[in-house]
Amino acid sequence: MGFALSTMQLSSSAFPAGGAIPSKHTGEGPDVSPELTWSHAPEGTQSFAIICHDPDAPLVKQASYGYVHWVLYNLPGNVHQLAEASSLGTQGVNDFGNLGYGGPMPPEGHGVHHYYFWVLALNKQLDLPEGLTMAELLEKTEPYLLGMNRLVGTYQRG
Repeated sequence: MGFALSTMQLSSSAFPAGGAIPSKHTGEGPDVSPELTWSHAPEGTQSFAIICHDPDAPLVKQASYGYVHWVLYNLPGNVHQLAEASSLGTQGVNDFGNLGYGGPMPPEGHGVHHYYFWVLALNKQLDLPEGLTMAELLEKTEPYLLGMNRLVGTYQRG
């Protein structure tokens, strides 16, 4: 299928689509991952992956742009929600160099950044090792991708 949007829907009780991400979910607060819920997964979905990426970050490295805040995968196909600060799934490495979620923390005075929370539906339950980067995850999941969609939140450092 390739990386194209599907009819899957992604939402959060923490912020509305296009709305501000509360400081609780940022580097200026407790820095816990927000609750996420998704629906309308494509038929045949066996697993999910989650990515949070900030394309507004002024960073280009190894032919990639922006800043990766979260890489999560190996989520079973019967899971359609992650609680706040969830420990489900396998954590990848973010651009802070850590495993797990690292919330928004744009440079001071840089204005509003947009944070894309992506859900990917896969037709196979993969047993991927901990610590994959976003690029590694996308490379390993692309052949199994059934659909994807995103929820965009914003944050401006105080």
